[in-house]
Amino acid sequence: MAGDDFGEEQLNEAIESLCQSKAEEFRLIGYEHVSGLDIWECVSQKYEKEGYPPLHQMVNDILSLKVTQFMNYMTISAYRGSRFD
Repeated sequence: MAGDDFGEEQLNEAIESLCQSKAEEFRLIGYEHVSGLDIWECVSQKYEKEGYPPLHQMVNDILSLKVTQFMNYMTISAYRGSRFD
């Protein structure tokens, strides 16, 4: 058990829980259709190029996500998925 406090499944559950919590926070301030998956996709999109950071950085990225950052991500995603692509 040296140094391995979390298994992959427990890590995924913890990250999912944090994303759900952030989505609930956004829903409380009026962004009704935000899901935990939306939060994760927003936060993790920058990891595609850089790779996954340490756990504490992922937690910080989720908890410090601002609505404006999230809405910018959603707007860009909508344009990328549009018929103008």
